[in-house]
Amino acid sequence: MRFATWEAGGHVQAGVLSAAGLHAIPDGRSVLELVRAGLPAALEAGNAALEGPAVPVESVRLLPPLDAPTVRDFVAFEEHVEGVVKSVGDGAGVVPEWYEAPTFYFTNPYALVGAHDDVAVPPGSQMLDFELEVAVVVGRDGASLTPEQAREHVFGYTVFNDWSARDLQRREMKVNLGPAKGKDSATTLGPWLVTADELEPYRDDDGFLALDLRVAVNGREIGQDLLSNMGWPFEDLISYASRGTWVRAGDVLGSGTCGNGGCLAELWGRHRAAAPPPLQPGDVVEMTVEGIGTIRNRVVPGLDLPPVAPARPRPRARTRTP
Repeated sequence: MRFATWEAGGHVQAGVLSAAGLHAIPDGRSVLELVRAGLPAALEAGNAALEGPAVPVESVRLLPPLDAPTVRDFVAFEEHVEGVVKSVGDGAGVVPEWYEAPTFYFTNPYALVGAHDDVAVPPGSQMLDFELEVAVVVGRDGASLTPEQAREHVFGYTVFNDWSARDLQRREMKVNLGPAKGKDSATTLGPWLVTADELEPYRDDDGFLALDLRVAVNGREIGQDLLSNMGWPFEDLISYASRGTWVRAGDVLGSGTCGNGGCLAELWGRHRAAAPPPLQPGDVVEMTVEGIGTIRNRVVPGLDLPPVAPARPRPRARTRTP
């Protein structure tokens, strides 16, 4: 089943997708509330919605499928890391520590945008980039889960675009903390949340989802990869996120950017030049993930804000002067 959230006429609704269009949940619950109710209850509500009228998808504004309480983004594709460290990092290649455990950072849940929303260039950035990913949505609370247990905690999947200001990110990473403002301006989720059972036919013999991923800019294909090229399956990512702590129903975990042109920075690192060029206002980025759907966002000008003030030189006094 495919759950969606949309806005029409100033009214936000949650529902399910069919060939006829979008069907609203009769009792008005949100997708997050359905996820927290558990998959059986969510499917029951979805089936009830399918008995009601449908509205055409093109007549509404698709919002992120759910209002995620937390968003973690992993870096699970070795090929992506190889290219990006040459562009954004120190150029030393994939560090041995990457292979030891999946790494993630928390990104901004308030910056989620819908499948067809415009995306503004972050203030002060001249090097906007996309990142083609898939996200898993946790369906049940759990702590210190094994990968086997974690599979039972998967609700579903959605397409994830981690928009990145590479020039801001490059500066931040030199402080050995972050990313921060280089990453928190926008994250696209959508077009809908596909329940895990729909994607089981794509699972390969190693337990990975072998979905085709593609990204194009202004109609020109830039990257293509298979989701099964992840270094860890999603169950391992959930298990690691829950290690010594909790994951909750509705939490979103990104796969990290795929390889083979899943972002521009990877190509910049391999080419040793900014080619293809950074995204500019007017550019349209389209991502399609097999079995899930397509998101399409147009880049628009951002806010023109004053420059950030540098740190003030300070004495290292340990006592107050009179």
